[in-house]
Amino acid sequence: MTSEGGGRTRLMFRMAAHWLGHGTLDMLFPPSCQLCGVETDVAGGVCSVCFGRLTPITQPFCVKCGAPQASEAYLNAERWCAKCERHPPVWDHARAAFLYDKGARDLILQLKYADRQENARFLGKRMWQAGQALFTPDCLVVPVPVHRMRLLKRRYNQAALLAWEVARLAGVPCRPDGLARTRATSRLARFSRRERQEEMARAIVVRAPYAELISGKEVVLVDDVLTSGATATACTNALLQAGARSVSVLVAAEVPSQKEIDLDFPILETT
Repeated sequence: MTSEGGGRTRLMFRMAAHWLGHGTLDMLFPPSCQLCGVETDVAGGVCSVCFGRLTPITQPFCVKCGAPQASEAYLNAERWCAKCERHPPVWDHARAAFLYDKGARDLILQLKYADRQENARFLGKRMWQAGQALFTPDCLVVPVPVHRMRLLKRRYNQAALLAWEVARLAGVPCRPDGLARTRATSRLARFSRRERQEEMARAIVVRAPYAELISGKEVVLVDDVLTSGATATACTNALLQAGARSVSVLVAAEVPSQKEIDLDFPILETT
């Protein structure tokens, strides 16, 4: 057998073993819906009934803040909403996969607080699909950071899990520790918009080893939820000060603009 033929044979054996392994796991642990637990055809997804509980954000939406609009008439020539015309966010563009309603809320809170890290796979895929226009071959994905004390308590940063999945699908590099929180900020759920901005001011910096890497890059900033934009603003300012060419925001879900508090109000925490 030639070396080329042997290589093809070994590759076929590896592929067969891979799929056999997945088949065995599926027999022992059938894929199930991330929300209700009913058996599904594919692991890491939701059933058709639960998918109907989710509200994907589709056109028309504001390209600046990512918020859905009732009509194209609410957008200007640049496709900005009236709110962004009056008070433009510091970032360039924003996209969200879902509206933060009951279905998205359950997926995100499970990921964030119930150790359901597998939810990052489903959410990350939907984020990548929603935000494909944000990615360029030379861009860099960076997640919103959590403070080290909260990281020790939670054991992982849910934004970093989403960032890894998004970067993998986009085929671009991810720097999960590119940003750092210099202090433990208060929980923001009861704060007004102004109080959130004041609390987050100067709380986030670019880590020194990554300053040169970020300089001149188009950065996609990843988080789970976009609420008032205070955290995303602090992160964007830090990235721009480090020399980033542009910053876009990509999140799993966006809270409706009329809401002043997060819909995970019983937990009283946002990042």
